[in-house]
Amino acid sequence: MTSPGPGHNHPTLFGGDTRPLAERLRPASLTDFIGQQHLLGEGKFLPRLLASKKLPSLILWGPPGTGKTTLARLLASKSGAQFIFFSAVLTGVKEIRAIISQAEKFRSQGLTTILFVDEIHRFNKSQQDGFLPHVESGLITLIGATTENPSFQVIAPLLSRCRVLTLSELNQDDLHKIAERAINHPIHGLLRENIVFDQDGLNFLVEQADGDARRLLNSMEIASSLAEEDESGLKRISLALISDAFQRNSLRYDRAGEEHYNLISALHKSLRDSDPDGALYWLCRMLAAGEDPLYVARRMIRFASEDIGNADPMALQLAIQARETFQVLGSPEGELTLAQAAIYLATAPKSNAVYMAYKNVMQDIQKTGSLPVPLHIRNAPTGLMQELGYGKGYQYAHDDSHALVDQHHLPEQLEGTTYYQPTNRGHEAVIKERLEKWRQILATRSKRESL
Repeated sequence: MTSPGPGHNHPTLFGGDTRPLAERLRPASLTDFIGQQHLLGEGKFLPRLLASKKLPSLILWGPPGTGKTTLARLLASKSGAQFIFFSAVLTGVKEIRAIISQAEKFRSQGLTTILFVDEIHRFNKSQQDGFLPHVESGLITLIGATTENPSFQVIAPLLSRCRVLTLSELNQDDLHKIAERAINHPIHGLLRENIVFDQDGLNFLVEQADGDARRLLNSMEIASSLAEEDESGLKRISLALISDAFQRNSLRYDRAGEEHYNLISALHKSLRDSDPDGALYWLCRMLAAGEDPLYVARRMIRFASEDIGNADPMALQLAIQARETFQVLGSPEGELTLAQAAIYLATAPKSNAVYMAYKNVMQDIQKTGSLPVPLHIRNAPTGLMQELGYGKGYQYAHDDSHALVDQHHLPEQLEGTTYYQPTNRGHEAVIKERLEKWRQILATRSKRESL
């Protein structure tokens, strides 16, 4: 627990400064910036870039609360350029024109302009196109910030003119340093208001922050507003107080963004690799973050066919039943049936033979087009069709003691092609043995008939 020093009693919070704590504590220099040492460490890219006095257009990509906006401001300050902040959420094309006009005025005064576009991924293609000529001409240096993968969210021509810097989520050491700075800052520190944190409570907030500095500072500020003075004049923030105020951790997740696809990929690959623990973890991570359970159920149905197939035909049935059961039970009871399905799918024998057979057939269809159906397996409901040879020579399987006939069913150009190649895993081993036995019977019969 950190205790206040003498003479730190102030009747108003931070001298009446009403800005959020995260804004008040925004670093004013790179030496105060915490984290992202892979970019800012000695000899790394950004220090070398700033030393060269040539700042290119950048895309800062990283999770929320990792310092994208702060870093952009500090880069502008170090480069001596005019800094214009622009939010893709709040502004549009009209404002872009005004900013370009302002940049032209700066240029006439011998000044350069850095345009920082927050949440650049929210701009559509035409809006992003509007920046291109001004980036190319050097009128503006663009710094875009995004939480979404720029490969998908930023148009290719603009992306090719920018250097992408990836910011990592802050680790717990970084967050503890930020928390200590929030407590002990000489001007804005919480300690100046006699606010003290129990170490357990502070550790809890760091864990709940989930790598997001802004979330941590906002939580510290909320907790501070809930604390009451004790008989010694201290506002103690205990783990019990914090636990009541922050009962549930809000996980970082975007159901339409990259994190959505990262997690569903992790679930799919855990299932495919027969890891029930990993599969259950990623399933629960998605559900805890607010993913639609029916979406997860649909993906498991797909998985049952794609990665298990006939190695365990029950897998598809169970996946479908899990979805139907969830629709009957709803949440939270229905999630358990999804967990059961995930564990079953993870521990089932695996085969992609059905998937590969389907894929190869579709490729051949694309290559060969509309090949004609062999005459002997065509239906012949009319006399004309019979005269044309429809159905001629067709062998009825049930007339044979083994229910086997030696006739081809693929178009002539593809005759002899084998698409489905079952594995030796699970029920497919039975299918494989059966197919091999049938082929042996037909081969023996053909050899006998040729004598």
